[in-house]
Amino acid sequence: MVSIKDIARKCGVSSATVSKALNDCSDISVMTKMKVRAVADELGYFPNSSAKALKTNKTNTIGIIYSNRLGNGLKHTYFSAVIESFKESAEKEGYDIIFIGSGNASGKKFSYYEHCRHRNVDGVLIVCSDFYDSEINEVLRSDLPAVAVDFYSKRDYSVSSDNRQGMRDIVEYVYEMGHRKIGYIYGDTSLITTVRLDTFLETMKQLDIPLVIDYIKQGRYNDYELAEKMVTEMLSLYEPPTCIIMPDDIAVYGGMKAAGRSGKRVPEDISFVGYDGIQFSFISEPKLTTVSQNTDDIGRKSAELLFSRIRGEEISEIRKHTLIETQLIKGQTVARLTK
Repeated sequence: MVSIKDIARKCGVSSATVSKALNDCSDISVMTKMKVRAVADELGYFPNSSAKALKTNKTNTIGIIYSNRLGNGLKHTYFSAVIESFKESAEKEGYDIIFIGSGNASGKKFSYYEHCRHRNVDGVLIVCSDFYDSEINEVLRSDLPAVAVDFYSKRDYSVSSDNRQGMRDIVEYVYEMGHRKIGYIYGDTSLITTVRLDTFLETMKQLDIPLVIDYIKQGRYNDYELAEKMVTEMLSLYEPPTCIIMPDDIAVYGGMKAAGRSGKRVPEDISFVGYDGIQFSFISEPKLTTVSQNTDDIGRKSAELLFSRIRGEEISEIRKHTLIETQLIKGQTVARLTK
């Protein structure tokens, strides 16, 4: 590895002069700076990140905590897209990304916070399904700049989709299409699930649509098989729903499989609506009716908010809790009912 001494030797100056030239100090002439930098480039010199961190108290490293309870890790289409967008923004700003786990290091069990401190990250993005985890809360309550995705509390910094608007748009659209027997399979217990379920119930009440207990069930996100089972149960009812809102797009395909096995056509006999707007939903046949979450914006805004926190900038209350608009995609899986 090329060192400052190697550059100094070739330039015929002291190591101190090389260091000052590379750090653009005012007491070094422009010609000397140009010469030193040219030689540094020629020799392939890279500054030592550890030494730089000691001087600046920054490592230009951001940690990502991703503790997905579903066990599908980065295969989860929504979260992986958010992380990819965040990664692109971070790299443009010169940051490296590392994943922070809660496990053993050097024979010692680390909490998330301890691991963050061990890796000396400048800030942390928290993307996970369980914000009630005590270790996650330890990070949020710490002095580390942190931003959470799909989470809200008054004291924390967060970026999430406008799930209220997304669910409201779904119910109102299904209502406009003539449906009154509307089912809803919601996902795992979480703040986002609560927001969506509450909005579903509120909007149904506002539109004076009857609520049928057998039409509302708790499923799991991205669980194709459980969705198939629950839809089969709904379709076997004496008066089944005419439209079922699913927890996500993957679950819809489990629902469609159940419909096929029950001899039902989509959307002629049973309609479905998804949530997320994953890429496959736009190219499938029939094209899925769903709510698209803008993962590019969520990732980018999360990065921008975290950069501001790392720099110690003042952040407005609105920006502290950033909501990203969703978009209703009117596909081909919701039939128009006529009286």
